[in-house]
Amino acid sequence: MVKEAIATAGALELHGYRPAASGVVPATSATREPVPAFDEVYAEHARFVWRVLRGMGVRESGIDDAVQDVFIVVHRRLHEFDGQHALSTWLFAIAYRVACDHRRKHKRLSTHDALEDDAPEHVAGDTPSPADNAEQAQRLRALHEALDSLDDEKRALIVLAELEEQTVPQIAALTGISVNTVYTRLRRARLELQALLNKRGSR
Repeated sequence: MVKEAIATAGALELHGYRPAASGVVPATSATREPVPAFDEVYAEHARFVWRVLRGMGVRESGIDDAVQDVFIVVHRRLHEFDGQHALSTWLFAIAYRVACDHRRKHKRLSTHDALEDDAPEHVAGDTPSPADNAEQAQRLRALHEALDSLDDEKRALIVLAELEEQTVPQIAALTGISVNTVYTRLRRARLELQALLNKRGSR
């Protein structure tokens, strides 16, 4: 399973990536959100934006610039937020576009960030052996490469479902895609990612 492969690679905390404590609740006519202050948006949602960008493949070296790019857009367009959708939906759309731009910009780069910075934390007394570290690095590299092989839309679905731990209805609310379409596309994305992981595991 894709989830098991990701968890085995320690990728749920990849670059400090941890799922949100609560799910995304789409706005309804009864819960229509008012236009918040920019400082509020940044304080409450910067971590979510960071996770989306990092999960979408923005390099460690470029993550600060990417977050800044997102919030420059937010600052410029916040007055356009009409509250008809959850603020997280609006932010996700901006972060997704910024991440895609960064991925295209760095597509010709073949190197990944230093893997020693990506290793998940270990509890005291649970120090891994050199062999464990090597295996972990190999699995993490395979996951990086497999995710990088997915197109932007499929990668976003994997990020939201497997890393951000959103439900299909929540993903539909975030992306503006119908629930049935999300089910179909997510299934295809998982199958493609699993095939890529299997291929790299057989090398």
